[in-house]
Amino acid sequence: MGILNVTPDSFYDGGKYNDLENATVRIEEMCEQGANIVDIGGESTGPGSEDISAEEEMGRVIPVIRKVVSGEWLVVSDEKEEDTKQEKKIEENHINVSVDTYKSEVARAAIELGVEIINDVTAGRGDEKMFKLIAETGCKYILMHSKDNSPRTTIQQLEYEDVLETIHEFFEDRIREAENSGIKKEQMILDPGLGHFVSSDPKYSWEILNNLEFLHDFGCPILVSPSRKSFTEKTLEGTLEATKIAVEHGANIIRTHDVLETKKLIDKIFN
Repeated sequence: MGILNVTPDSFYDGGKYNDLENATVRIEEMCEQGANIVDIGGESTGPGSEDISAEEEMGRVIPVIRKVVSGEWLVVSDEKEEDTKQEKKIEENHINVSVDTYKSEVARAAIELGVEIINDVTAGRGDEKMFKLIAETGCKYILMHSKDNSPRTTIQQLEYEDVLETIHEFFEDRIREAENSGIKKEQMILDPGLGHFVSSDPKYSWEILNNLEFLHDFGCPILVSPSRKSFTEKTLEGTLEATKIAVEHGANIIRTHDVLETKKLIDKIFN
């Protein structure tokens, strides 16, 4: 899963892909590098980020979604003359699209355009209408664990007696609530959360990755997103080390900024 942040303040790539042309070129690049899914986010949820309205968030993500789900992307050709950009259409270039949002209004607009996955950092706690929407539409739904009740995480060095048990109990509760709302188990993808979403103490993130099997009893695919997070020291090397551990312990989806390097690593592990 390649990450595309169309935000001015994301911790790693804020501001790089704010306009439609740059966002489209980046998506094409990620597809060529091996991404199966692109996760489009219009609101930062990291420490110190600010709330935005659903209208502003949709203004950022909807034009990109519309362009991607059409399957016909305009990109710059390699065969361009100097100072002249030639465009070509990429026909039937389908990629699964995920939208990173906790707002049901944004999620509904995205689903109506053809988005297949909603990635909710609050696991339904941020908008009471989200579970009903997911149940009605039948789309895939990523429930992410976070130590904070709000969409905005904090820099808090939370200490756990048993971080694995805490996260397991969190998903027991959220899955029960989701199923009571009509969401089917086969729609759900679980993200245990890493970095500040768990604790500013990096040991907990590494413990989670080394023990991902603790989530297997739910029978849902597991997504992890170690990409450039604080516990990896925000480096590519740290990110790839975390990714290798995650894959070896049963992660099904890796959400990453570094698609090319991640794809090479995964291919090496399985081949």
